[in-house]
Amino acid sequence: MPLLEPKPEALRPGAARSASHDRVLDGRAAGTPEPLRGELTELLGPEKVLWKVSDLVKYASDASPYRFVPQVVVVPEDIDDISAILSYAHGKGREVVFRAAGTSLNGQAQGEDILVDVRHHWTGIEVLDDGAQARIRPGTTVMRANATLARYGRLLGPDPASAIACTIGGVVANNASGMTAGTTRNSYRTVSSLTFVLPSGTIVDTADPAADELLAHAEPRLCEGLMALRAEIEADAELTARIRAKYEIKNTNGYRLDAFLDGSTPVQILRGLMVGSEGTFGFISEVVFDTLPLDRKVSSAQLFFPSLTAAAAAVPRFNEAGAIAVELMDGNTLRASVSVQGVPADWAELPKETAALLVEFRAPDEPGQEAYERAAAAAVEGLDLVAPVASVTNEFTREAKAISGYWKARKAFVTAVGGSRPSGTTLITEDFAVPPSLLADACESLLRLQAEHGFEAAVAGHAAHGNLHFLLAFDAAKPSDVDRYAAFMDDFCRLTVERFDGSLKAEHATGRNIAPFLELEWGPKATELMWRTKQVIDPDGVLAPRIVLDRDPKAHLRGLKTIPEVELIADPCIECGFCEPTCPSEDLTTTPRQRIVLRREMMRQPNDSPVETALLDAYGYDAVDTCAGDSTCKLACPVGIDTGAMMKDFRHRRHSPREERIAALTAKNFKAVEASARLAVAAADRIGDRLLETVTGLARKAVRPDLVPEWLPEIPGAAARKLPRTSRVGASAVYYPACVNRIFGGPDGHRGPSLPQAVVSVSARAGKPVWIPEDVAGTCCATIWHSKGYDEGNAVMANRIVEAAWGWTAGGKLPLVVDASSCTLGIAHEVVPYLTEDNRELHRELTVVDSLVWAADELLPELTILRRTGSAVLHPTCSMQHLGDVEQLRTVAEACAEEVVVPDDAGCCAFAGDRGMLHKELTASATAKEAAEVNSREYDAYLSANRMCEIGMDRATGREYHSVLMELERATRP
Repeated sequence: MPLLEPKPEALRPGAARSASHDRVLDGRAAGTPEPLRGELTELLGPEKVLWKVSDLVKYASDASPYRFVPQVVVVPEDIDDISAILSYAHGKGREVVFRAAGTSLNGQAQGEDILVDVRHHWTGIEVLDDGAQARIRPGTTVMRANATLARYGRLLGPDPASAIACTIGGVVANNASGMTAGTTRNSYRTVSSLTFVLPSGTIVDTADPAADELLAHAEPRLCEGLMALRAEIEADAELTARIRAKYEIKNTNGYRLDAFLDGSTPVQILRGLMVGSEGTFGFISEVVFDTLPLDRKVSSAQLFFPSLTAAAAAVPRFNEAGAIAVELMDGNTLRASVSVQGVPADWAELPKETAALLVEFRAPDEPGQEAYERAAAAAVEGLDLVAPVASVTNEFTREAKAISGYWKARKAFVTAVGGSRPSGTTLITEDFAVPPSLLADACESLLRLQAEHGFEAAVAGHAAHGNLHFLLAFDAAKPSDVDRYAAFMDDFCRLTVERFDGSLKAEHATGRNIAPFLELEWGPKATELMWRTKQVIDPDGVLAPRIVLDRDPKAHLRGLKTIPEVELIADPCIECGFCEPTCPSEDLTTTPRQRIVLRREMMRQPNDSPVETALLDAYGYDAVDTCAGDSTCKLACPVGIDTGAMMKDFRHRRHSPREERIAALTAKNFKAVEASARLAVAAADRIGDRLLETVTGLARKAVRPDLVPEWLPEIPGAAARKLPRTSRVGASAVYYPACVNRIFGGPDGHRGPSLPQAVVSVSARAGKPVWIPEDVAGTCCATIWHSKGYDEGNAVMANRIVEAAWGWTAGGKLPLVVDASSCTLGIAHEVVPYLTEDNRELHRELTVVDSLVWAADELLPELTILRRTGSAVLHPTCSMQHLGDVEQLRTVAEACAEEVVVPDDAGCCAFAGDRGMLHKELTASATAKEAAEVNSREYDAYLSANRMCEIGMDRATGREYHSVLMELERATRP
């Protein structure tokens, strides 16, 4: 055992707990039972079978209020694996549920038997016909697909608020639509063709001219059954009319019966039925979309009204004016959204009765935009608008930043309102539609019904399409609260159907919470047709039972999850999953959502239960050690939950007093440590990589893998012992070379000035010389200690650097320019909680400037570009995202290169200082997609602005990355 092996006990919840009724029972502590585990391992291979209880728990939750623990999780890589899983399920009488992003709001991504993860190996997009179409794999997020299509001036029709995380497979399987899709731009209308695997294992490509012939040969009974159902529906004029009428407004409740009317062959019918089938008819392995024009001329307004009904009554005006989106938000939604970065703080003071419409017009050109703006002005005229707080303007704008802020507030509806719910409560998100002309009446009725049942109103929706969303929060651990929810649902469903003839699910799909009410909306004849359709396609009931069809009238009350209180920083989490695509460890161990889900399960357990112990044993590596600590999850989370910060706190909890003392001693003597590190790196050039890998490998085994870095061949040589000579006299700024740039040199193949030399030279060239203090050695941004959770060492260095910087800058009179983005972030923001009160005062007087901002804003306007490289690919670091410096990186690069590319799959490299040397598998996983994209072609320059991230990308791509400041020096060198 390593000398300093961390103790899992340190993370055991301390407070005495009683067992929750929905806890994972002791008998499941060993994970997947035999023979299921062994049989699937033999069938698929051990790396594709997740069987530990921690694996099962982390997949048990999705964005819905439900929680079902699977027996096993499998991770297929290709169609052959899918077919093998389905064949096994048929032979053994087992059930299968497919899960991609887990952003479904009604429990569609949960199963109680075999759960199939189809996110990890199922990403990719191929652009066809110059963007007119796109072939997309099901694990690709909507945002990722649109990023690629934007280069062609195109986008997908469906635009759900969860586009950052939801995947194409889930969007099609639920017929999710969003802000602008309505009934004409959704998946049903814009999918050109599908490739899918039926429950039997038969593969169907609807674009294949021979598809019907092949299907008839492989599945004759299926084809006969579908055509018989079609004939029955067409023969019933009343039913046909009813089906057509149901889809005049948004409707995703039940199966798309209009597929029998729109398709004339079995394959055409199946193509329609698969859309919105929620994984109950087959696995969608590929989708070809017809794309839509990306109209870039945008005009938007946030218009405020005295009441929800007043706002709803104004919607038809904007529909008639041609608005592509009219989004409704009530007062509670507006006030809760202040937790979202960029939303005006004074919205918190809005009267509860206030409501707003977010209205947007999009045009392909300037004349079109001007015409829409005239129509918008006419629509606004005469409206009873209010301006209860100073930030409200009630004016249309073209300003991109303002428009982005409007949409951030709207898209954060579920998460912002959910994040502000009372601690310990479960969140239900309901979604229904009524004819748009009845929207105001529906709003009034909904508010009255919520009040009758004691629920606080929180309403938003796609008002242009008569589609409303509302949230309910209740404690699933209290039977009285569950009864209150059940009574509300009975009344709400009857109100929607009987008074408004509406859709009980407009775009979130039936799921578990509306399945019992399917017949109420559709009637017995149409509902029975849906059951028969399921029987024809999946006669053995293998796929996703109880998710669309369920005869149990109380099915929506089964599996409601409790939300036990966890650490304060994570407690607001509603498990939406928006954080997951940004997480460097998502394809290796756990995601931020899963880290919180696992922690909540520990809280459900009684003290020292076998399940709690098993979860703790896995949590150290899966959650704590392999968290990059980059906190990009905070940026993706609409309410800013920083799971990375929680993991750093957990690292701190695992430290022994001895480790904390050693870390503090290292900080106090960092000047000697820095010099020793530089000498060691210099000596490494003479020793050789293989020997160093062996020596560090043995040390890691003896001490602890999470403390001793592994030597990597990509580590560059040592930096020069002395920094460039500069003068304080006449300096425009103080230049602080980060310790990584004082220890490590540039790429081995680089010929030219070092980074410190480049910054000094290019600044002087621009007439803005910088000064490097002579006593920078021994100082650091404190990130070394912060990232590992060494609080005492962090405090030592944080206070030292602030005191030094205050002195260097003459009390903040000069800016402090820092040449590594992570160090800029550290000094500017992350040191603050660890400062003394006196040093916080000093810190407030400092102006900390990243070298990218210095170069883009201060130097470039004064420089003459003398030479440019041909092409450059950029790696924006996570710290740049936190600082908002990515555009400055691009600006500097575009001055230096004819062509600049930011990979669509660019993300945090997870090298994270030295974490890529502690867990190289983390960086390998985090960079895999970006590296593949980078290596798909050649570039003349590979640029970033953080040395350790550059080393991480060197390792990932086999290329040599260097700072864009070095490239700028070359471009302007006389």
